[in-house]
Amino acid sequence: MNYIALMGNITKEHELRTTASQKAVLSFTIAVQRKFKNADGEKQTDFINCVSWGKTAEIMAKYTNKGDKIVVTGELQTRTYENKEGQKVYASEVIVNEFHFTGKAGEKPTNTLAEDKTDLPFDL
Repeated sequence: MNYIALMGNITKEHELRTTASQKAVLSFTIAVQRKFKNADGEKQTDFINCVSWGKTAEIMAKYTNKGDKIVVTGELQTRTYENKEGQKVYASEVIVNEFHFTGKAGEKPTNTLAEDKTDLPFDL
């Protein structure tokens, strides 16, 4: 089984693109805080690359922004490709199947997923 769920903040503004076959794709990164602290007593953060496709990509592009806290669920994908210098590059990313809002940028964080979804123009 390949299933992953992550909660974090979107790290930068994202841009919706369209493939040659007219499929929407959105690449973004979320900052996810680790559960444990390092030797200095500080929590570490991982920056996880994510990709959403189709309607999910379109909705995310429209309703999320840099700094927003979200939960993404999906599958972990690893791939390799050759860069311009001819070197083999390994990439890992989460292919997002679903996402949930947990807070807008600048809002006080909450411990629960968005429970009041009445203001959303779609079902989560």
